[in-house]
Amino acid sequence: MSLNPDVLCLAHLRWDFVYQRPQHLMSRAADQRRVYYCEVPRHDAAEPHLETRQDGPVTVVTPHLRTDLPWVQAERRIGQLLADFLHTEQVRRPLAWVYTPMLLPVTDFFETGGVVYDCMDELGGFCDAPPELQAREQRLFRQADVVFTGGHHLWEAKRSQHPNVHAFPSSVDVAHFAQARQGLPDPADQQALPRPRLGFYGVIDERFDLELVRTLATRRPEWQFVFLGPVVKIDPSQLPQGPNLHYLGMKSYAELPAYLTHWDVALLPFARNAATEFISPTKTPEYLAAGVPVVSTAIHDVVRPYGDGGLVSIASDPQAFEQAIAHALEADHTDRQRQADTLLSGMSWDRTWDAMNTLVQRSLGFRMARTAPRMASHTSNTGR
Repeated sequence: MSLNPDVLCLAHLRWDFVYQRPQHLMSRAADQRRVYYCEVPRHDAAEPHLETRQDGPVTVVTPHLRTDLPWVQAERRIGQLLADFLHTEQVRRPLAWVYTPMLLPVTDFFETGGVVYDCMDELGGFCDAPPELQAREQRLFRQADVVFTGGHHLWEAKRSQHPNVHAFPSSVDVAHFAQARQGLPDPADQQALPRPRLGFYGVIDERFDLELVRTLATRRPEWQFVFLGPVVKIDPSQLPQGPNLHYLGMKSYAELPAYLTHWDVALLPFARNAATEFISPTKTPEYLAAGVPVVSTAIHDVVRPYGDGGLVSIASDPQAFEQAIAHALEADHTDRQRQADTLLSGMSWDRTWDAMNTLVQRSLGFRMARTAPRMASHTSNTGR
């Protein structure tokens, strides 16, 4: 068994979706080994097959299945397709890096060299969570060599379910977002918008506090609200509408610093519900690295450490949120930014990956030590 095996990542997020934790980590993993990023299937094919493509060093694998295939049969077919594909690629005993327990059964069709559960979200709190998710996660806990969580609050919820759980909150590529401080040109689709501009980027879904945004936009018609990102799992017609509300669609990771350059305040307008109880928004340190003041609702992993450290303004109701924005528009942020830069200097996705990889190698070493006596015993018995 290798301590640096090829990686088969089983993910619930598409590679070309919003660029976040899986993309950051798997891109770094691919510096040291082959990485295959398997997405959830698309049900759009007459005959099941795998589509593969390269994105830099990562091989993205997309299963295509029949539209009428029930999920139990779908996961069996995906497992068979992956087993054949790994054989063709000469991938032996890959490390299964799992983001969604729902894809775990596909590993029954080939031998793995270890299992990592990177629990970046509490998927059971989302509105479309399948009923089998909890049982699948318990099985994943039993099989995993090591478990990572996407935040401290999530670590507190998972630490009793596995003996080897480690918190790795969202990190940041400081240099990428610090470009926003260099006076990048204003993107064409927000160029004509007046100031002040209050911005948010990310997935707009059931975690987004629609009523908060609607109330703020109504109370402050002179403020321009800019939202970047896809709208999923909610009806777009339910989004707050008005002359000062601007939905500019999904932007690439490379484009974000230019938008941030011309925002006066960055927002985290998350609702308080089951879907947000354990989130650790990647955009919090990204906003700070861009040099933009941040106002957030009282999300646990934003309050600690960012709110407690005075780096992000926390507001628990629309009136307080409005007041926090008004203060952020007028305040001198020199000291706050200096403190933020000090914190961010110890954060990077490179460091996060290196620390994770060290723990993975240690866990695989433990696995080898556990299996070696059994293998030696087997060899001795068969030799008699």
